[in-house]
Amino acid sequence: MSLADLPPFLFAIAVLIAVHEWGHYRVARACGVKVLRFSIGFGRVLWRRVGRDGTEFTLSALPLGGYVRMLDERDGPVPEQQREQAFGQRPLHQRAAIVAAGPAANWLLAILLFAVVAWLGTEVPKPLLGTPASGSLAERAGLQAGDWVRAVSPDGQQWQDVESLPALSAAVARAQALGEGLQLTVTDAQGHGSHSVRLDVERLAGRAPDAQLFAEIGLNPLQAPLISRVTPDGAGAKAGLVAGDRVLSIDGRAIQDAGQLRDAIRNAHDGGQPRHMAWRVERAGQVVELDVTPRLLQEAGGLVARLEVYVGSPPERVLVSRGFADGLWSGVAQSWDMAATTVRLLGRILVGEASVKNLSGPLAIADYAGQSARAGITPFLDFLARISMSLAVLNLLPLPMLDGGHLMYHLFEGLSGRPVPEWWQRQLQRAGALILMLMMALALSNDLVSRFAGWH
Repeated sequence: MSLADLPPFLFAIAVLIAVHEWGHYRVARACGVKVLRFSIGFGRVLWRRVGRDGTEFTLSALPLGGYVRMLDERDGPVPEQQREQAFGQRPLHQRAAIVAAGPAANWLLAILLFAVVAWLGTEVPKPLLGTPASGSLAERAGLQAGDWVRAVSPDGQQWQDVESLPALSAAVARAQALGEGLQLTVTDAQGHGSHSVRLDVERLAGRAPDAQLFAEIGLNPLQAPLISRVTPDGAGAKAGLVAGDRVLSIDGRAIQDAGQLRDAIRNAHDGGQPRHMAWRVERAGQVVELDVTPRLLQEAGGLVARLEVYVGSPPERVLVSRGFADGLWSGVAQSWDMAATTVRLLGRILVGEASVKNLSGPLAIADYAGQSARAGITPFLDFLARISMSLAVLNLLPLPMLDGGHLMYHLFEGLSGRPVPEWWQRQLQRAGALILMLMMALALSNDLVSRFAGWH
């Protein structure tokens, strides 16, 4: 996270909280409940207005929270002429509807934003695979350079079309987090020879979602074997490589894509000594032969050969967009799938079957906000949709202090015919606050650990 990420992060949080609280406000007003104050943020008040119904609207300097304050007997005696406007005097189903309206507003916003993203369309990398990493799950599954992934399924029964490489990565990450295998329908790069392969990502269940995990899965985009950049005074520069060289072969073995080229470079050592390689490259239409010797570096997995060059070309991209009805349905389906996956993942974390490192905190979210804002309006809207959906699911968790906890109170009242006793409400509030603080501390520690690991 940098300071440049802060404005898009604060804007996103302010919008999502405003939508959440607006849901509470509108349903409360529709049920005849008097709303005293509608507030977004804390700290110094930047803007204040009193509405026609007497509600005070405020916007404060720190938009990291908000609330709707309604007329309620717990604030003190309510005048007789206003008793029917008090929250606690409304029928149970109306009180439950007011509580559920906040998460529902975030859910509806997520559907709309997902739909807008689908309508606008976006250019994304095509799901064409490069050479799998050596020893990876993709290599063991039989995937090869040039394979085009067309659909995925966790059980071989319900298949989901794959339109982009990010969609494939998301499906693989979801299956790993949930401890499921994943079947892929694959064709060649021209769309011929359809067949299915199974990616055994359930073997990696419970692992933290880091770079090492995705390296072991081994799904790489198809990229041409180009030298895109050469570090001055590096081993590649000393061998005569220049940016724009297209590698044709190494030691007589044809090189088809960037993944195969990276593997050949990494493994160019014998017995702790770098191995000399005979390269044939195409440069400005001419074939050039080079004697290339890498530099050995000690990394976590042992000795690795490096040429200090950047390899690969941008992957092939396609425009993915939908019509009105398809886009709207895509928004509904995507939001439901995200909600179901989040609940299942939280359940697996709770029983110890998934890593707690799947929880992201404010630093990671701010980083994503900044990255998506820099990428353009469509990625930022997609980010907003995902955070809005996460906020909806989080608020529906049956924890005191959250909307889901209050819905549990109303459920108890509906089944027993009496409200939860005040003493129990106070104790549950304390327990809920403690759980939320622990969750926030854990998510923040994940952010800090991942950042320090990245710096290292």
